[in-house]
Amino acid sequence: MKLGMAPENDARISEALRTPGGHLSIGRGGYTLYFNGSSRLQGYDCDQMKEACIARGLPVIDSRTVPFDVVWDLAVKGPMVAVGRAADVAPWGAFSSAPLQAVADAYRAAGAEVFNLPEEHVRKSDKPSFERETMRTDL
Repeated sequence: MKLGMAPENDARISEALRTPGGHLSIGRGGYTLYFNGSSRLQGYDCDQMKEACIARGLPVIDSRTVPFDVVWDLAVKGPMVAVGRAADVAPWGAFSSAPLQAVADAYRAAGAEVFNLPEEHVRKSDKPSFERETMRTDL
């Protein structure tokens, strides 16, 4: 445990390590640690939490250097990470849950830093879809 890291944060990192899909996501508004299914821990000491999670081997996705509009598309049009439950069947899009690996690969491709999760080459058909849906006007 790093000096200054709250003991409860260390315990939550341990829970995230035991949770399928558990990870740390860092963005412009702070961090979110996903663990134990639907549990989340949020905060603003991003670099301290990032360092602690990387040291423990927890997957970390840091999108702070990715252009805002790109992160917006990934977050709004892309799938959520399935945390503590099975992922939905591919293809994935908004309102679906995908494996952590697929979401991390999409963020990595956009320029985010991804730690403790090696890049996996997934089939094109299994990659998250971020295409804009068009409204039908012929109804």
